[in-house]
Amino acid sequence: MIFNIPKDLKFSNYYKKLNLVSLIFVIFSVLIILFKGLNFGVDFKGGTLIEIRTEIQKPDIAEIRKSLLKMKLDNVTVKKFGQENDFLIKIDTKNSLDENFIATVNNQLIKDLGYDVNFRRVENVGPKVSKELLRDGLIAITLSLAAMLFYIWIRFEWQFSLGAIIALIHDVIITIGIFSLFAYEVNLSIVAAVLTIVGYSMNDTVVIFDRIRENLKKYSNISIDQISNISTNETLSRTLITSVTTLLALFSIYIFGGAILKGFSFAMIVGVIVGTYSSIFVATPTLNYTNVNQKTILKEDAEKN
Repeated sequence: MIFNIPKDLKFSNYYKKLNLVSLIFVIFSVLIILFKGLNFGVDFKGGTLIEIRTEIQKPDIAEIRKSLLKMKLDNVTVKKFGQENDFLIKIDTKNSLDENFIATVNNQLIKDLGYDVNFRRVENVGPKVSKELLRDGLIAITLSLAAMLFYIWIRFEWQFSLGAIIALIHDVIITIGIFSLFAYEVNLSIVAAVLTIVGYSMNDTVVIFDRIRENLKKYSNISIDQISNISTNETLSRTLITSVTTLLALFSIYIFGGAILKGFSFAMIVGVIVGTYSSIFVATPTLNYTNVNQKTILKEDAEKN
């Protein structure tokens, strides 16, 4: 091995301090979301998204914006996207629903700029559809959290369920809060990323919980604090190897995958880091606070049988 992972780390010594840090981050994330809001993409706001590539290498972004404003469009934003001559145009306007709208924009840009403009991608979403997509996205996230809670509830005792759902809510809120802070665009791919994060975090949590449950049956004369430390140390190498290999793939996508995949890969990177942390320092401490013991496990097993 390149490095040896210690086998006797005292994770329980840091629970209270890191739980306080987690609480601060959650509150901070909620405040950012409430006061700054989210940068919803066309999927959730409606309008038109156009990705263009100009003929010259370093065009003037101000000239492109000036040309579009001549058409008296509402809420036009233009930003660089990928290479030097790639731009992303967002237009929130009712005119974007006209069937000749894209052709009109293309002709206006070519006329004002004096060179060809290649429309590489066009997405057009009406206001009714965007509201339905936003609603469906929220429903999907809510149902996934509820399904995870139900699974843990029947798989483990209620204390484990409580710890798992607190960790999941912690992960989702902090991830969304970071997106709000950095004004990353929130679209359908980000909803997919959040759902993936929920599954990843839960999988990591279940691995640790399984080991804690086994050790609770195995050791009758040591505290839940010691059981948590033993179990986390026993699963730590698996947790770190899984997280690091996943992050290597995600960083590759973030760096080399192009601008389209940056939002999705960034959400996944944040989610994997936060999810790994929460499995150890958010979900597991809940068992300590609720004082899970061997009698609790044996009683539940007897009731199930």
